[in-house]
This record gives sequence, structure tokens and C-alpha cells, in this order.
Amino acid sequence: MKIVEIIDAIQANQLNITFHAKQEARNDLLVLDDILFSVSNGEVIEDYQTDMPYPSCLIYGKSSGDEPIHSVWAYDPESKIAILITVYRPNPNRWINFKKRKKT
Repeated sequence: MKIVEIIDAIQANQLNITFHAKQEARNDLLVLDDILFSVSNGEVIEDYQTDMPYPSCLIYGKSSGDEPIHSVWAYDPESKIAILITVYRPNPNRWINFKKRKKT
């Protein structure tokens, strides 16, 4: 998945935020502006091409306050809507530079 499609959808205000993502954002004290900012300066670190109903990806980026954020996004190419599936502050004990999962 190309991050540019998600960024374009966000800029066009064509996004859907799942209830789960809203809950997770609230649990991690993340605000939508910071989540969207993290995507605009982020990168795809994992691709989930077989996810249904749309392929999705894990994006790593930083908030405006330079805090790491992970967000999982799907993209519907027909409607050109980006869907925020979940979002969280990555645990540094589980990630190498917040980009690669540590082996357990």
C-alpha cells in the first residue's frame, strides 16, 4: 500500500475512524491532529496485503511533539477513503527504533 493514498485521503477529509481506533487513541492520550501529523511525516513499516475487506498497513510516524505513533490504516480505492483501524504509542521494549519488531 502506498502511504500517499492515505495522505491524499486525509487531506481531502475522506477518512473513517473506527470505534476501536477512537478507544485506543483515548487510552493512549492521542489526539487526532497528532495522529494525522504522524502519518504525514511517517512511513509504512508493515504491509498487510491480505487483510479484508481492504489491504492495510502499519505506519510509523512522530507527533508534532516528536513522540512515536503507530497507526494501522486501510484504504478503499473505490471510494478513496482512508480508514484508521487502530492507533497506539509503540512500546520501546517491543520495537527496534519503533520500526522493526523485536524477536521474542
